[in-house]
Amino acid sequence: MSGVVVVKVGGSVADTAALGELEQAVVVHGGGPQINAAMAEAGLTPTFVRGRRVTDDATLAVVRGALLEVNGRLCEQIGPRAVGLAGDEIGLHATRIPELGHVGVPSPSRPQAILDALARGRIPVVAPLAVGPLNVNADEAASALAIGLGAERIVFHTDVPGVILPRIAADDADRLLLELEGGIVPKLQAAVSAARVGVRAEIGQTVVVA
Repeated sequence: MSGVVVVKVGGSVADTAALGELEQAVVVHGGGPQINAAMAEAGLTPTFVRGRRVTDDATLAVVRGALLEVNGRLCEQIGPRAVGLAGDEIGLHATRIPELGHVGVPSPSRPQAILDALARGRIPVVAPLAVGPLNVNADEAASALAIGLGAERIVFHTDVPGVILPRIAADDADRLLLELEGGIVPKLQAAVSAARVGVRAEIGQTVVVA
């Protein structure tokens, strides 16, 4: 879709009011800190495998609840044009990773609810859940939506230290990923996936190109 920008914001990024001024924007948010806090309150211990949260039935309920709370607060911050959407309810699809429980890898999706919201001049704010429901990585969810919607740009708005380069080619990013660790890894992987199908991808001040 010409002119559409997908903006990924982390659960710990607070300065989001300016998103309400964007036109033709889709916002996808994270929620890691909030999920961790909710799991601790519920007496659950998080387990991660290759950066993904192992998600059993009890964890899934906590994850979904925490993400919907983040979604509601983010919509309030963005303003009256925001419309909160849960990915599992609008048709964000993913391939399940059985050994991790209710966890999936998002696939390119074009949910009608997002198209309808954009057509009404609204800003869809999407919680990173997939049909199942499945717990999915928010960076990957943003990339899958950007690809499925045919977005013009995807922007990762984050406070995670990133790649301090103005521009990086996807092939160079692949090699760099072998040396990186931490929160920048899924962002760079998601940016590379989007760039390779023609979506302009930006992580902070870094542009990822095919």
